[in-house]
Amino acid sequence: MSTTPKFLQGVFGFTGSGLTKPAPLDPSLTFLVPAGMIAQPLYFRGGNSSDELVYVSLTRDGATMRMFPIGAKASVNVPLRVVEDVDPDSVLELVFAAPHGASGEVVVDFGFVIL
Repeated sequence: MSTTPKFLQGVFGFTGSGLTKPAPLDPSLTFLVPAGMIAQPLYFRGGNSSDELVYVSLTRDGATMRMFPIGAKASVNVPLRVVEDVDPDSVLELVFAAPHGASGEVVVDFGFVIL
């Protein structure tokens, strides 16, 4: 079985709107699983330059799959090890939330394979 690695990654500036209001960080953090293929998440790594707890959520078709809290001036590494398959035509997106008025930069690196 042939696999193709994919990555949603980058460094993004932010100003928080509240922890209960996750929002897209950047259009580059969205991926449509091609028809006839499946996606398997492998890992998430993230870093936060601010003095506040923030989080990144992995969503599938707008519903939260996983939440990755990132502490103040800290990082996180979460191996997902093929927890589940993501069906064809599903939209994967990383969205972000931070306390109201918090600002800084967040580093995200989400790796997955397409089968």
